[in-house]
Amino acid sequence: MSSEIEKKIDKKHHLIDKNHMSLFQSTDVPCSVTILVLPESSMMCVASVIEPFRAANRVSGKTLYDWKLVSLSGNPVDLTSSLPLSVMGQLDAAARGDLLVVIGGFNQDKHVSRSDVSLIRKAASGFQTIAGIEAGSWVVARAGLLDGHSATTHWEDYEAFADAFPDVDVKLDRYVIDGKRITCGGASPAFDLFLELVRKRNGPSVAMEVASVFIYDDAHSQSETQPLVSLGKVAKREPRIEHAVRLMEKWIEQPLPVAAIAKRVGVSAATLENIFKRHMGLTPGRFYLNLRLKAANRLVLDSALSMREIAIRSGFNSLSAFSRAYTKHFGKAAQLTRNHGFTR
Repeated sequence: MSSEIEKKIDKKHHLIDKNHMSLFQSTDVPCSVTILVLPESSMMCVASVIEPFRAANRVSGKTLYDWKLVSLSGNPVDLTSSLPLSVMGQLDAAARGDLLVVIGGFNQDKHVSRSDVSLIRKAASGFQTIAGIEAGSWVVARAGLLDGHSATTHWEDYEAFADAFPDVDVKLDRYVIDGKRITCGGASPAFDLFLELVRKRNGPSVAMEVASVFIYDDAHSQSETQPLVSLGKVAKREPRIEHAVRLMEKWIEQPLPVAAIAKRVGVSAATLENIFKRHMGLTPGRFYLNLRLKAANRLVLDSALSMREIAIRSGFNSLSAFSRAYTKHFGKAAQLTRNHGFTR
């Protein structure tokens, strides 16, 4: 058998083995990653994807991850910060690799046309695994690549995403790994996700060194629920506040009485009020109302739902009650906010 034929057979067998190998399987074989960045993506999301790869290469002294940044046009991409991100080319339908990552942010429907979706679907066929980061999950779902899979997206878009893609099992987890499909809710979950990839693929010692590069010691598991409110140190100092806030987040549409929340937390209503005033500077009732109004505001700005439907989804028993509360809190009517939009 000629050496040339042997090389072709070895190459074919290598491709077959690679296709059957999990992305998260332990190996020193370099991981080939193409990262598609859409306009109005977050710089934090881009960094949370790339930096664990860069640091893994640095601490290991070898190329464990070989990545390429691309855009749909091949031109630099303007991020939400208005800073342009240089890319290494245009997404190619014939591209090949281990992992295709789609990063999206605001207005993905405006930035990704039907022909772009078709291009992404074709390109995806050349990759072992597909990942959608934040609004990238929407694009991957629009391409039909999440049908029959579990997935997540940013918590702000959770309900709209579930409504738009009924064939996707939508979860509010920080990130979801379902076979060869990966989705995650935003920048911090993306860092956790790719740190987990380094841990599984290259070993815990490399992952610990990567985390140490960024002085990062608070990794989260994929099944942890995305918090609507990031409580930071308050959660550690006063876990009863965290318990109460997570209950409030869960019961936006059908608000619980503060007394019922206090009972579930295991304190009296008066104690809960004192705890909130001391650590949050306001009563639990006011905090809960603010939380519901913030949820309503996201729907006003980022959905086509009627004001009546938004009132229902944010726990108001009438449109007039919602309108009064919204105007008092934000200083103008909800419809005016929708008409004028806002600066990101």
